[in-house]
Amino acid sequence: MTVWRGIGGFCAAALLAGVLSGCATTGSPRDPLQPLNRAIFGFNETFDQVLMKPVAQGYRAVLPEMVRNGVTNFFSNIEDVWIAANNLLQGKPEQGLQDVMRVAINTVIGLGGLIDVASDAGLDKHNEDFGQTLGRWGIGSGPYLVLPFLGPSTLRDGIALIGVDTAVDPVWNIDRVPARNTVYSGRAVNARTNALDAVQVMEQAALDKYRFVRDSYLQRRRSLIYDGDPPREREPEESSQALPFGVQAAAVESGNESALPQSDVGKLSANPATSGAAAGLANSLR
Repeated sequence: MTVWRGIGGFCAAALLAGVLSGCATTGSPRDPLQPLNRAIFGFNETFDQVLMKPVAQGYRAVLPEMVRNGVTNFFSNIEDVWIAANNLLQGKPEQGLQDVMRVAINTVIGLGGLIDVASDAGLDKHNEDFGQTLGRWGIGSGPYLVLPFLGPSTLRDGIALIGVDTAVDPVWNIDRVPARNTVYSGRAVNARTNALDAVQVMEQAALDKYRFVRDSYLQRRRSLIYDGDPPREREPEESSQALPFGVQAAAVESGNESALPQSDVGKLSANPATSGAAAGLANSLR
């Protein structure tokens, strides 16, 4: 059994358990499965503290920033292929064409994607995945779910991630299992490394880390589906925690905004490997 089959089976079991327990669980309307989610969140946190965070810290200590940026750009270039497809599926041909141009420019001129030439040329990176495509066409998010290893999600986004996004991921379509696992692990560690500073800021500021991650994720996903202009909705029963302005500025300056509320979030990778255990990173380990 491959590593992914084990993780996929674990996540599928969590999704099924969440659906079956939904009627018997109480809490926030957005998070009726909170006891289950908190248990999985605790598991992910332990996994992160024991393995992912130390490995990410060592990775940053050993590799210079220029090399780490090249690795980030390389995987980002791979992601742009599926991002382009989702833009087209959402009826946004202009954005899809820009994504295709990004891939062409960065692959040819950017040395296989190691250098992000396209962004410097004015072709901004988009953030799309199949969960957003489903949401774009009116499919509701369903209850909030925390997936083992993969972090925060919803019923809709979890199914889309496991069933579609991963199935078309070029990394997971590498034929040789050892090579595939090595590349995927490298992507996950690189993504966790990029989030080290932002996660540290969040850990110092959030009174309830689970709630902070949940609210930030749900706000972020809603904004992405509506391309940054979501319609107004009634305030939920549980409000999100607000970070002091100085803390927000520190996270933004570090280039790791994934731990901030929606109003302060810039770009967040749609790569599964970036929704990890701490602060939902590894969409990324989703």
